[in-house]
Amino acid sequence: MKARGIALSLGVLLFGATLAFAQIAPSSHFATLDGTRVHYTNYGAGEKALLLVHGWSSDEAVWKKQAPALAKSIRVITVDLPGHGQSDKPEREYTMDYYAQALEAVLRDAGVKKATVVGHSNGTIVIRQFYRLYPQEVNGMVTVDGSMRPLGEPEETKKFIEPLRVPESDYAQSAGKFIDHFVAPIKDPAERSATREMMLRTPQRVALSEFKATLDPALWKTDKIEVPLLVILAKSPFWEGYEDYVRKVAPQAEFKTFEDVSHFLMLDKPAEFNEALLAFLKKNDLLKN
Repeated sequence: MKARGIALSLGVLLFGATLAFAQIAPSSHFATLDGTRVHYTNYGAGEKALLLVHGWSSDEAVWKKQAPALAKSIRVITVDLPGHGQSDKPEREYTMDYYAQALEAVLRDAGVKKATVVGHSNGTIVIRQFYRLYPQEVNGMVTVDGSMRPLGEPEETKKFIEPLRVPESDYAQSAGKFIDHFVAPIKDPAERSATREMMLRTPQRVALSEFKATLDPALWKTDKIEVPLLVILAKSPFWEGYEDYVRKVAPQAEFKTFEDVSHFLMLDKPAEFNEALLAFLKKNDLLKN
């Protein structure tokens, strides 16, 4: 009887461990938007989730050091925006409205009613637009080294687009030089190379269209953000005066600055990044389903 009791207890423990693993094991899915498949990876279950959105010319891999770790505390979904990663790449304009609609399609497909949306780089503009279009589906926002104020005068911004306006045969070389500005500070050579290759896999027409879409003045309106907001930045002179700007639209915003990191700071210091994000979620009661 004693041996049977021990065996039964072990069985219960093993079942519990299997169930816990199943709850956070990643699974690949596709939502559909106007006939276009939008890929996402799901970790866990529940009607609330943490939705991680990549930036310009990237894909869900930028969150590889976040999703599995954070999924121990909350359901996590990483997405490949249309035109990126495993998602379809239709011939069309890649606007922030289109991306926002893709995020809504993903949440609907995943059965998520509310999400804390996290956007890296240009993903900041995407989640800002998502909040404008679907405010009822957002219970918190986190921007990661991305701007909610105009990147510069339209003519200045157009200068950044020029390296992308080259013959397709020259794109990898021309865009590669542009991308190097973002990835060169990544200290790990393997990580730097992998990130560069990832960004160059995005089709030229998608990368160019998205960049052009950011010139839309409607994206830079100073309408209020009324959900909890965390702003995470890599220390840089570029952000001078940015906190004052953000507080005009989100007086309650919290700020966290990382030093000695690249634009991909979540890859550089994943433990510190995850800790800061979890602290924000806990403080604002965003972990509960």
